[in-house]
Amino acid sequence: KFEFNPKDGIDNPALSLAEDMDGEGVGEPRFYLLSKGSAETFGFCLHEELGCQGHIIRQVELGGLAQRRGLQDGDRLLQVNGHFVDHMDHHRVVQKIKASGNQVLLAVLDGDSYEAAKALGRDLSQMLPADIRPRLCHIMRDKSGFGFSVSGPEGKAGSGMPAPRASPAQHPRLPLLLPAGVKGTFQLSVRQDGPAERAGVPPGSWLLELNGASVRSYSHAQLARKLKQSGSKVTLLVASSAVEEFYRLRGLRVTAALADTSWLPFKVRELHMVKGPAGYGFLLKEDDCSSGAIGQFLWDVDAGLPAEQAGMKEGDRLLAVNGESIEGLDHQQTVLRIRAHDDQVTLLVIDPAGDEFYQSVGFGDPAWSHP
Repeated sequence: KFEFNPKDGIDNPALSLAEDMDGEGVGEPRFYLLSKGSAETFGFCLHEELGCQGHIIRQVELGGLAQRRGLQDGDRLLQVNGHFVDHMDHHRVVQKIKASGNQVLLAVLDGDSYEAAKALGRDLSQMLPADIRPRLCHIMRDKSGFGFSVSGPEGKAGSGMPAPRASPAQHPRLPLLLPAGVKGTFQLSVRQDGPAERAGVPPGSWLLELNGASVRSYSHAQLARKLKQSGSKVTLLVASSAVEEFYRLRGLRVTAALADTSWLPFKVRELHMVKGPAGYGFLLKEDDCSSGAIGQFLWDVDAGLPAEQAGMKEGDRLLAVNGESIEGLDHQQTVLRIRAHDDQVTLLVIDPAGDEFYQSVGFGDPAWSHP
């Protein structure tokens, strides 16, 4: 059942799923979307405890965000933003939550059910949906368009490409006649081997955001105008019917922060360096990011030294050191982390074009997109 607190907002209601037991004392996983302000915390701690299995939810703050959503002391964390984490090193799981920024989607199982499932030898990953992540897709127009069409509230095809009228068989979940004035309901038809398909847009998926802006309030005409204004490239946040249904049934809002980014042309890069006689061969400088936050940037990359050999480029922004996000660290703290190991270091970086892209679509810290 749903327990809704109006003070928490319609997009993130407190969610309490009944603990349906399967006869063996094992309940169902519960999902919580936590969205906080930059000065807030999620309101819980994640522990690893002697004699206990799993990543354990502890110190749930009274009246805090986690408690208002429904997290309980002793819950075991199974999934972070669609990634199964029960088998992962505890420190890495903590870093995944931190790198998620101000929003994170958690899947948990109550402690008793977790212990029962382990005792029965159950594969906990099989208790979770196979895919609950929307997809970010960056499409470059070709001579015939973007390679998709839109079926919208007025039942018209959009400007992505010329398209035949959709039949109920093609789009069984899209009514032929939608009520007048309905906005924000757009399903995509994708041309085979067109730009959209090559960019990873699944056929029949639902459009959620266009160039970082929600389409929930758009009419079909507004959407067509926005597509035209996009020029030669457009970035879509889309969800398959199964993913859209998953969030809708739980009253959760899908955002780019939760997206699968594997189809994007912008990738974070992992640079492993062993220090040479002349050092690593780069300079770390603190400067403003395009978002207005403070970032740590890599400059003065010396030719032939370990940094260049590892693939470092002038102007790369540093995201993580030895697998740990540097979000929240100042310049001196970041330098100390790089120097923590005398002779080698692994840095996670992103180039300026990729950094600007992730900021423009509201993705937050690109570090957590790294597997």
